[in-house]
Amino acid sequence: MSPLSPIRERDGAGGRLRRLVRELAKFGTVGGLGVLVNLGAFNLCRAVTDLAVVRCSVIATVVAIAFNYLGLRYFAYRDRDGGGRAKELTLFAVFSAIGLVIENGVLYTATYAFDWNSPLQNNIFKFLGIGIATLFRFWTYRTLVFKQPDQPQPPLPTAPEERLAKSSR
Repeated sequence: MSPLSPIRERDGAGGRLRRLVRELAKFGTVGGLGVLVNLGAFNLCRAVTDLAVVRCSVIATVVAIAFNYLGLRYFAYRDRDGGGRAKELTLFAVFSAIGLVIENGVLYTATYAFDWNSPLQNNIFKFLGIGIATLFRFWTYRTLVFKQPDQPQPPLPTAPEERLAKSSR
C-alpha cells in the first residue's frame, strides 16, 4: 500500500494502531537482536580482556549501535525517507550516544556507587540500562531520525452553501 493510498487516509485510529503495533514489532525484533549482540559482546569483552566493566560495556554498546542502525534502516524503517542519509546518520549517532550514556550510566552507578560488581549483577544492570535507554531511543528514532513521510492532508469539507453554489453552475 503506498503512503498516499486513500485507504490509508481513511483507516482512522484502528489503522494507526495496527501500524504502530507493526512498527513496535519490527523495532523490537531489531532491538532484541541488538540486545543479544550487546550482551554477547559485553560478556566476550569481559572474558577475554582485563578492561573495566564499563569500558567493556561501552565497546559492546557501540557494536550494538552499528548493528541496530543497519537493522533499523534496512528492515524496520526501510519505507521511511532515506533522502537525507548524512542528516539521518548524524541524528542517529547523537541519539545513540545519549542512549549509550543512559545505558552505561546505570551500570556505572550500580558498579561504582553501590559496589554491585559480580558478573550476574553486571549483566542485570547492563540489561536494565539497555531497557531504559531503549525507551528513549524508540521515541527519538521514530520521530526524529526515521521520520514518517509527510501525509497529504485530505481536503476540508466545504460549507453546504458552497456545495450548493458549485452544483448549480
